[in-house]
Amino acid sequence: MVDYHAANNQSAGGAQTYMEQENDWDRDLLLDPAWEKQQRKTFTAWCNSHLRKAGTQIENIEEDFRDGLKLMLLLEVISGERLPKPERGKMRVHKINNVNKALDFIASKGVKLVSIGAEEIVDGNAKMTLGMIWTIILRFAIQDISVEETSAKEGLLLWCQRKTAPYKNVNVQNFHISWKDGLAFNALIHRHRPDLIDYDSLRKDDPVTNLNNAFEVAEKHLDIPKMLDAEDIVGTLRPDEKAIMTYVSCFYHAFSGAQKAETAANRICKVLAVNQENEQMMEDYEKLASDLLEWIRRTIPWLENRTQEKTVKDLQAKQEDFRDYRTVHKPPKVQEKCQLEISFNTLQTKLRLSNRPAFMPSEGRMVSDINTAWHTLEGAEKGYEEWILSEIRRLERLEHLAEKFHQKAAIHESWTDGKEAMLTQKDYETSTLSEVKALLRKHEAFESDLAAHQDRVEQIAAIAQELNELDYYDAASVNTRCQKICEQWDILGSLTHRRKESLERTEKQLESIDELYLEYAKRAAPFNNWMEGAMEDLQDMFIVHNIEEIQGLISAHEQFKSTLPEANKEREAIQAIQAEVQRIAQSNGIKLSSANPYTTITPQSIDSKWEKAMAMVPQRDNALQHELNKQNSNDSLRATFAAQANSVGAYIQAKMEEIGRISIEMNGTLEDQLTNLKEYQKTILSYMPEINKLEAHHQHIQEALIFDNQYTSYTMEHLRVGWEQLLTTIARTINEVENQILTRDAKGISQEQLYEYRASFNHFDKKRSGQMVSDDFRALLISTGNSLGDGEFNRIMGIVDPNSTGVVTFQAFIDFMSRETTDTDTADQVIASFKILAGDKNFITADELRRELPPDQAEYCIARMAPYAGPDGVPGALDYMSFSTALYGESDL
Repeated sequence: MVDYHAANNQSAGGAQTYMEQENDWDRDLLLDPAWEKQQRKTFTAWCNSHLRKAGTQIENIEEDFRDGLKLMLLLEVISGERLPKPERGKMRVHKINNVNKALDFIASKGVKLVSIGAEEIVDGNAKMTLGMIWTIILRFAIQDISVEETSAKEGLLLWCQRKTAPYKNVNVQNFHISWKDGLAFNALIHRHRPDLIDYDSLRKDDPVTNLNNAFEVAEKHLDIPKMLDAEDIVGTLRPDEKAIMTYVSCFYHAFSGAQKAETAANRICKVLAVNQENEQMMEDYEKLASDLLEWIRRTIPWLENRTQEKTVKDLQAKQEDFRDYRTVHKPPKVQEKCQLEISFNTLQTKLRLSNRPAFMPSEGRMVSDINTAWHTLEGAEKGYEEWILSEIRRLERLEHLAEKFHQKAAIHESWTDGKEAMLTQKDYETSTLSEVKALLRKHEAFESDLAAHQDRVEQIAAIAQELNELDYYDAASVNTRCQKICEQWDILGSLTHRRKESLERTEKQLESIDELYLEYAKRAAPFNNWMEGAMEDLQDMFIVHNIEEIQGLISAHEQFKSTLPEANKEREAIQAIQAEVQRIAQSNGIKLSSANPYTTITPQSIDSKWEKAMAMVPQRDNALQHELNKQNSNDSLRATFAAQANSVGAYIQAKMEEIGRISIEMNGTLEDQLTNLKEYQKTILSYMPEINKLEAHHQHIQEALIFDNQYTSYTMEHLRVGWEQLLTTIARTINEVENQILTRDAKGISQEQLYEYRASFNHFDKKRSGQMVSDDFRALLISTGNSLGDGEFNRIMGIVDPNSTGVVTFQAFIDFMSRETTDTDTADQVIASFKILAGDKNFITADELRRELPPDQAEYCIARMAPYAGPDGVPGALDYMSFSTALYGESDL
């Protein structure tokens, strides 16, 4: 049922005039019994149609209004106003006071009550009660009906005549006889809802069927309660006019609001559809932004992890993981970042076109926030790659030094084995003079050997110190071994000094020394040490990074080989001394001991070491040559990568300049521009195999541990960033054209207007950058015929440059030009539409929304509308005003 709040807006004077004309109730005469019966049914049904909104009803019209409570409630429901608080007592005075409050309210609406008193209503006077209800119906249901400057009864009769004019057998001239056959009721319903009545099947000679059909359809589909029985109307010579008028007024209110409700519902559906689509795009942006930022948040700590590995192999596993990140995990995220920017721009365009406020993502999820996080990610990525390469160099150096340390330490420990026992023995105490002299010479040779080994000990200490400085993982064991060697070396020095003093004291008494043995020992010791050093150098590990370094090692090796003939002569000379000793001993019959008393170096050991050293020379040759071949191969890899990198770099730079020109000098329709740009994008993407080819060359470079390239200034990181910028630029340009098409279609801008806008914009875009500073934009506006003061220009700049960047883009320019001439829905229009659906109330109920709107949009409103807090609300009332305001960004949903 439709509420009658609008009745309150009628003037009191007009109401009194009408009531004086229409109030033909004869309070001094008895009602016709048939009419009284009809009025009882009609007025009771009419009252219940309103009281049910408050959750109650009446059964007996003269009894149920006697205490005044339901009467006051009825007036509150149909007027939408609050009456004074009723008295809850059961005494007669309480009832009279309540009825008087109701009658005073009726009188306040300009209604003149004649001969109707509170005592008569409290006493249950039937004709007075019916008269009062008829007065209420006239004031709140019929008085506001107006058709072509006629009002109330005449207006309602004229409305019925016009609506039923096209129907046969219907001639509405009054509110009694004209309605007896039921065809007029059916015609009214069929005129407005032809889907509910099969009018052609009705017969004028069957009034009961006709009336029951109309009453049942109205009750079931139009929410008009059955107020009369067909038999009562047919069985009466002249039906009661007031009952018929009351019944017909319900049809008027039901149908007069239908068109307004449909229009209001359509407007709300349109607004809600736009808002739902925008909210979905906002939710999609928020989710994509959150996922991308979460991925960046999880990835950066991994890239910033600088946990050191113990071996090169372990670090190379990290390098392989980083390569997978670059080629597998990151590219999809680059696409997501590009899509995020496109979605954000499209959403902002749609919001502008629908007169909605700009979308502000959640804190930390702006496009600028994502770009900042992405920049941080790329910085961490670059630092991680540099750290990996640096760590590989460091670990290679550490492994080389550690192996060299242990090799030299093993040689030294082998040499010192047994030396402490030798230096602490007291053999000279029981020796002859010649034996003592021999021991002294042997000790001098040992001192010479000891001095020669001093350099190796210093080398071992220096290597250990370097391993500590480079943070070698097993530095503790290295330090322990080095400390042991140094302490042993100090002990050997001290023992050597004490033994020499002992021998020199004994030498004064012993003078027999064999000069040949002495000469042999003196020459054999340094030569033996030289051979040991040579073998150590021939076995020495090496690591180089370019051809120059390996060529330096080969040159040093060739110089070493040039000294071998002279060394061989020294070896032959030492062996000649031993041969001479043998010859003299044999010549003189001298019996020699099995060992030289002055040295432990035998001719056999010299020859054995010489043969080993000579065998190591070709091995060293092969190792150096292999490394030379490897460095030549690496140089070829550098050249191959450089050729491809120089080609790709030039291509990317050329295409970046070309897309810059295209975005400024676009010709043809927007659709043609969009097609050309997408074809151009396909051309760019077809170049991807060259990028993949370059990635393959780069992988070979990294696998070969090549860290520099003198043939090109491009790095893989530089080219990756350039390629990503190229793809992002073309995608952004396509999105700008798509937004221009969206703006053109939504705002009705012609292609010629767009050409004119583009030509004007390009004329004042002096830098050809696709955007202009505020002074150039002011000149552009003046050229279009605008006379701008500072205030007006600042207002326009607030629209086209809301973030105060100081520049205006072409998209912002056409948005401004289009919005100045386009009408859009406003919050006030939506509020007015809701007010129609609510029957002019300041609130609306969930049932009314579900009845007037499609199911999904009705539930959308119910879920977002706040409870109504006004004093005239009812349980379940919803606040549609704040909801409508929030749709346009004037408050929060």
